[in-house]
Amino acid sequence: MRALLLSYGSRGDVEPMVGLAVALRELGAEARVCAPPDEEFAQLLAGVGVELVPFGQSVRALVTAATPPSAADAPRLAADLVAAHFDTVAAAAEGCDVLVAGGLMPAGVRSVAEKLGIRYVYACFHTFELPSPHYPPSQRPGRPFPPEVTDNRVLWDLDAQRVNALYGEALNTHRASIGLPPVDNVRDHVFTDQPWLAADPILGPWQELTDLDVVQTGAWILPDERPLPADLVAFLDAGTPPVYVGFGSMPMRASKDAAQVAVEAIRAQGHRVLVSRGWAELGLIDDQGDCFAVGEVNQQALFARVAAVVHHGGAGTTTTAARAGAPQVVVPQIVDQPYWAGRVAELGIGAAHDGPTPAFESLSAALKTALTPETRARARAVAGTIRTDGATVAAKLLLDAVSRERPPVSA
Repeated sequence: MRALLLSYGSRGDVEPMVGLAVALRELGAEARVCAPPDEEFAQLLAGVGVELVPFGQSVRALVTAATPPSAADAPRLAADLVAAHFDTVAAAAEGCDVLVAGGLMPAGVRSVAEKLGIRYVYACFHTFELPSPHYPPSQRPGRPFPPEVTDNRVLWDLDAQRVNALYGEALNTHRASIGLPPVDNVRDHVFTDQPWLAADPILGPWQELTDLDVVQTGAWILPDERPLPADLVAFLDAGTPPVYVGFGSMPMRASKDAAQVAVEAIRAQGHRVLVSRGWAELGLIDDQGDCFAVGEVNQQALFARVAAVVHHGGAGTTTTAARAGAPQVVVPQIVDQPYWAGRVAELGIGAAHDGPTPAFESLSAALKTALTPETRARARAVAGTIRTDGATVAAKLLLDAVSRERPPVSA
């Protein structure tokens, strides 16, 4: 079996697909990954020997640009992404048996699979994006809806209209060019009636949140065997476990002093500090020996050695910290991150920061909760419940589905 796995987004969107590719390979299948042309994704895939097919623009360049894309740019960017689906992705899918898509609205990918006559699976990494009349108001989708609109059925109808406005014309123009009929509801067409949910059932349960027939596999975790850098190990060994702070792919534009606030708040709790640079390019605020800065490292190994993890609430970071049994402080920024912050607080494995902009007082309050012995004990208990076989479960489902669809070989 040959599979093409696609995801356009940041590392949290791409790494799960790499995890699935590795799991497929271990079961004897072939897999390649379509992802943005960022150098870090090229290195990630090269590190595990999986072929990368780059498509679209650099995500990091878009996110961290001095002038980020505006709402006025959205239709053009959406049209460009759809064009890449019918061009680069379609060429990469030739000879494949299945196409798995996730990340930023993969509007044209199902059409490619339809034209080639191969299986299509839509996979999401959180329940937040699935159409649902059941979300409580605190978890309403983070879309630009009028504040007076609170009924979830209305919200999701408006969301479908928003997706159609962004992607509908481009999608249907390309579909017509290859002899396919138009699509009326782009969002539901992409999601299908049976989307796959690549999230841990403890951290991200979906039951009763959507009317769709969801297949939950568990998170698609890519095992990381890389050793920690020697200078980082020396810092860890030199004192008590530090508190890690990093915001991944979030540029933190509204928090220009995020590093200053975090270091001061963590020091006030009597802890050393480990600053992750990330796309916000955080750095040390002074030359004191109780702080250390890191770039991209093996978080699976690192989080097992820290006192707590302060982060943005991406699905991948939340899952990695939960697996490691590290208490968390989630400072949510966009999209699904408030949902993960809420789940961390509900499970008692950390604290949800109040809002996206950390201040000394607000972050200190959240840290006090996360650093209690009770939170630490709860985080360690929950760690033992987190599934690690999600990618293998998904790989077996794909293999089984494709084998059932293939005609028997005649004698």
